[in-house]
Amino acid sequence: MLLERDDSLRALAEQAARAARGNGGTVLLAGEAGIGKTTLLRAFAAQQVAPCRMFWGCCEPLSTARPLGPLQDMAALLDDELAALLNAGAPPPRIFARVLDSLQHASAPSVLIFEDVHWADATTLDLIRYLGRRLPALSTLLILSLRSDEVAPDHPLARLPGDLPAAALSHIKLAPLSAAAVAMLAQRVGRDGDALYRVTAGNPFFVTEVLAESGVTGADLPVTVRDAVWARLARLDAQERWMLDLIGVIPGAVERALWTALRAEDVTAAERCIARGILVRDAAGALAFRHELARQAVLAQLAPEEQRHLHAHVLALLERHAPMVHAPLAQLAHHAAAAADAQRVLTLAPRAAAEAAALGAHRQAAQQLQTALRFVAQAPAALAAQLYQDWAYEAGLSVRIDDAVIAARHQAIVLWRGLNRGDKVGHNLRWLSRLHWYRGEGRQAEEYADAAVRELEALPTSAELAMAWSVRSQLHMLHDRFELAIEWGERALVLAKQVGDIETRVHALNNIGTAQLFGAGDAAGRAKLEQSLQLALQHGFHEHAARVYTNLGEWAVVFRQFELAERMLCEGLAFDRSHDLDAWTSYLLGWQARLRMHQGRLREAEAIARSVVAMSDRSLVERLPALSALARICVRTGDASAPGLLQQALAQALATQEVQHIAPVRLALVEAAWLCGDAVGMRTQIEDICALSDASHDPWECGEMLVWWQRAGLGNAPRLAACAPAPPWAAELAGDAVLSARLFEDSGSPIEAALALMQTRGKGAGEALARAVRLLESTGAQALLRRARVLAHEQGVAVALPRLRRGHYGVARSHPLGLTARELQVLRLLAKGHGSAAISRHLSRSPRTIEHHIASVYTKLGVNGRIDLLLRLHSEPWVLAAATATAAPPEK
Repeated sequence: MLLERDDSLRALAEQAARAARGNGGTVLLAGEAGIGKTTLLRAFAAQQVAPCRMFWGCCEPLSTARPLGPLQDMAALLDDELAALLNAGAPPPRIFARVLDSLQHASAPSVLIFEDVHWADATTLDLIRYLGRRLPALSTLLILSLRSDEVAPDHPLARLPGDLPAAALSHIKLAPLSAAAVAMLAQRVGRDGDALYRVTAGNPFFVTEVLAESGVTGADLPVTVRDAVWARLARLDAQERWMLDLIGVIPGAVERALWTALRAEDVTAAERCIARGILVRDAAGALAFRHELARQAVLAQLAPEEQRHLHAHVLALLERHAPMVHAPLAQLAHHAAAAADAQRVLTLAPRAAAEAAALGAHRQAAQQLQTALRFVAQAPAALAAQLYQDWAYEAGLSVRIDDAVIAARHQAIVLWRGLNRGDKVGHNLRWLSRLHWYRGEGRQAEEYADAAVRELEALPTSAELAMAWSVRSQLHMLHDRFELAIEWGERALVLAKQVGDIETRVHALNNIGTAQLFGAGDAAGRAKLEQSLQLALQHGFHEHAARVYTNLGEWAVVFRQFELAERMLCEGLAFDRSHDLDAWTSYLLGWQARLRMHQGRLREAEAIARSVVAMSDRSLVERLPALSALARICVRTGDASAPGLLQQALAQALATQEVQHIAPVRLALVEAAWLCGDAVGMRTQIEDICALSDASHDPWECGEMLVWWQRAGLGNAPRLAACAPAPPWAAELAGDAVLSARLFEDSGSPIEAALALMQTRGKGAGEALARAVRLLESTGAQALLRRARVLAHEQGVAVALPRLRRGHYGVARSHPLGLTARELQVLRLLAKGHGSAAISRHLSRSPRTIEHHIASVYTKLGVNGRIDLLLRLHSEPWVLAAATATAAPPEK
C-alpha cells in the first residue's frame, strides 16, 4: 500500500504528460535510503498507459562503478544498434548520439529511469548531461533516483543540477511517513503506532521490516534498520542463511541463470527466502534483496574472512558459468579484489579499466587501476610499470594532476629503464612535460620535453618521437618562439606522415599553423590550421578540432580580422556545444567577449564575460580570457568592480607565465591609470609590459604597447617588435591621430578610434573630441565618455561637444542580439520547452506569426533548431539573462 505519495505520483504523471507533448525534461527523485523511491517508481510505471515506452536501468554499489550501467541495462530494449555499439566498446560520442537519435525517432514517448545515480560512473553522468540539455526538444522524460544523504558537496553528482537547463529540471523530495501513516500501518497488525514511529522516524522500509517480524513489541522494538533485518535473519535455518550470505556479497540483482545453477538445496532455500519476503524476483527471474539496506545488514554480520571466501566462491561461479551468465568486467574485478586474489585482480582490473576508459569513464578506469596497484608487489616488472603509467594517465584526466600522478610517472620511468624500454621512458617523460605545463610549471615542462626528445632520438624513429617533437613545437609556440615552433613542428609532421600517425599530424599542423599566423600573418598558416581541422573532424579528434577553432578564432580577434573571427567563433562554439566540450566553450566565449569589446558592443561583451566568470567549476585557464576582457570592459564602463577584477585577472595571468594572458591585463591597467590621470601608475604598468618581451611578433600588441608609451610621455620608446606596428597604431605613433581613428573605424573598432582622437591637442581638438564622444555614446563606455568631456573642458573646447544625453535611450533598452520585444517573449517560452503551438496559444498569435518569430530568433542567435537553441542558452546563459533584463521596465 502506497501512503502519502499522491503528490509525488501526480508530479511524475504531469512531467510524463508534458514529455508526451514534446516538452521533455529531467526529474531528480531524491530521498534517504529506504524512503520508497523504487516503490514510487513502480507505482508510477503501473499507472502509465500505452503508447508510452518505459525503460529501466540501475547503478550498483560496486567498488568501482560499471561504465554506463543504466544504459547497458536498457540498451537491448531501447535500440539494437545501440546495444551493438556498447558491446563493441564504441566511444561515448557515438553512443550518446545513437541514444539521442533513437529517442528522436521513437514511435512513442519514452520514459528512461536511472536508479541510484549516486553510484553512477562518470560516463553515465556525462550521458545525463548530454541528454538533459536536449530533452526539452524531445518526447522523453528522464527520471533519476538518488539518495540525498549520499551526495556530499564534493560528490560528482552535486554539480549535475547546475549542468542541466533549469526550465526542464524538476525536483521531487520524498519525506518520511507521518505519524498518522505509521499508526495506520501498525494498527492493521495490532502494533503500537506511536512506539513504532518513535523508533523508525517514518522510514517506510524500516517500518515494514519491523512489522514483518511478528511478536516484537514495546521494549523489544529494534532501534535501527540493521537490528530489524537481523531480527528476521535470526529465524532462518542454516541453508537459508548461507544463501542470503552468498547473494549478499553480490551488488545488484543475481541473474536467474546463476542462482538456478546452484545446488538444488540452495535453490530451494532461495525460494523460501522469496516466500518470506526477504528476497524478491523480477519479471526476468533475477533475484535481489528487497532493499539494499537489507543486503548491507547481511554483510555487516559477516566476518572479513567469511566475506573473502564468499567473494571467491561467487567469482568462481561467474567464471565457470560464462558465457551463459553475463558478468561485467567491473563485477568480476570487484569480487576478485574483495577475495584478495592478487593474480585475478592483476588480470581483471586492467581489463576493466580499459573497458571503462574506452567508454569515457576515466575516473572508474583510475579506480580499477588503483585497485590493481594494491597488489603491484606481486606483479611482473613490465605489468607494474604499465599499471603506474596507465593510472597516471587516467587519474590525470579524471581526478587531478597532483604529486601522486607525477610520482607514478617517475615510478613507471624507473621500471621501464630497468627493462631497457627507452620508448616507454620517452613516452612518460613527454607526459611529465605536459603535466607540469597544466600545473603552470613552465620550466619543468620544457626540461621534460627536452628529456623526452633526447631519449627517443636515441631509438629508431617512431610515432612516439613524432609526438615528442610536436609537443616541443607546441611549447615553443605557446611562448612566442615561432621560428622554433615551426622548425620542430615540421620535423614532427614529416615523421608522422612516415609512420602513419594521424593524431600527431593533426597536432603538428595546428602548432605550425598557429606559429605562422601569429608570427607573420602567413596565409600558409591559416591553410595548415584548416587542414588540421579537416583531419581532426574526419578522424573524430574532437578536442584537437576545438583547439583549431580556438587558435584561429583567437588570431582573428587579436589581428582585428573581425569577419573571420565571427565565423570561427560561431562555428567553434557550435561545435563545442554539440560535443559538450564545456571547457573549450568557456575559453572560446572569453574570446567572443573580447571581440565584442573591440567592436564597441560593451553590453553584450560584459554579459558574455560575466556568465563565464561566474562558472566556478571552470579552471583558471578556461575563465581567464573572459576575466581579462571583463576587467577592461568594466574599466571602460566605469563599473565599481573594475579595480578588483583587474587585480584578480593580473594574479591569474601571472600564474600562467604566458605573455598572451599577461599583456592584455597590463594594457587594461595602463588604460585604467590613464583614465584616473595616474601618470606614475601608467609608467609602472608600461614598463612591466615592455619587460615581457623584447621582440614581439604581434603588430597589434606591440603597436598598442608603443602607443601607450607615447601617450604617457615617456620619451623614446624601446624596440619592442620584430615587426612594424599595425597601421592604425603606426598612424598615431607618427602623429596622425585622425588617420589612426579612421583606420580603426574601418576595421570596426570604435573605442580604439575614440581613444586615438582623444589624444588630439591644440588645433582640431574640438572636432576630434566631438567625434570621439559620438563614437563612444553608442558603446556604453561611460568612463571614456567622461574622460573625453574632461579633456575638452581642459582644452576649452567643451562647446564643440554634442549635448549630454540623459535618461534611458535605445541602446540601454535593446537586446544585445537585436531581438524585438515579441521575439524576447518567444525566446523565454522556447527556453521553457514550449513548442510553437503552445507559444501561439500563450501569446494569442497565429501559428504562422509565431513560426515567423521563431525563425527570426533562430537566425539572430545563429542556431539551427530547438536542440541547438537549448544548447546555446545553456552554455551562454547571458542570452536569456539579457532577454529578462531587457524586458524589465525602466527605473523611475
